[in-house]
Amino acid sequence: MNTAAHKQKDAVREHILATGQRIMAGRGYSAVGLNEILTEAGVPKGSFYHYFGSKDAFAVAMLESYFADYLSGLDHTLSQPGVDMAQRLMNYWQQWQDTQSFQDCQGKCLAVKLGAEVADLSENMRLALEKGTSQIVGRLTEAVEAGAKEGSLRIAERPHRIAESLYQLWLGASVMVKIVRNKEPFTSAMLLTRQTLGLAA
Repeated sequence: MNTAAHKQKDAVREHILATGQRIMAGRGYSAVGLNEILTEAGVPKGSFYHYFGSKDAFAVAMLESYFADYLSGLDHTLSQPGVDMAQRLMNYWQQWQDTQSFQDCQGKCLAVKLGAEVADLSENMRLALEKGTSQIVGRLTEAVEAGAKEGSLRIAERPHRIAESLYQLWLGASVMVKIVRNKEPFTSAMLLTRQTLGLAA
């Protein structure tokens, strides 16, 4: 296959993944059928199986793509020039709050939307979620450790425990935001985050 054909094949695959991510982030995994995704994407059903062996395999690929994009954005945020690590971390939490809307997250909150649902449906999807979230916690651990070393953070626990606890805190807050239909859980999460990192309220 020549280079142009490869690029076209990759583009179609990415288009299907992006369409599925956007729809499933709004309605979940089980409520969305392949026909709906493919109709929205404008791709014949026969072509789908050229790229993915099953809906389960599609969902795993979608999660992998989601986490790759997420980690790229996180790396960018945590390497912003001109600010200390404390500010970079707070920028990350602010971006979380701004993008995890209870009204329309446009695919940005896929882990929040699918986490509890698919972990019990598919071991492959659960493993993709576990790997992706572990990588996020790993990045946050490195950031907390760096912030403590430079003196912008004052922490009382091990960096990994703090990173894990804060990530879990914000996942929980994202779920509560959907339940109560306001952003008060994020306000509470932000306050506890600042306290945990030894920052002024």
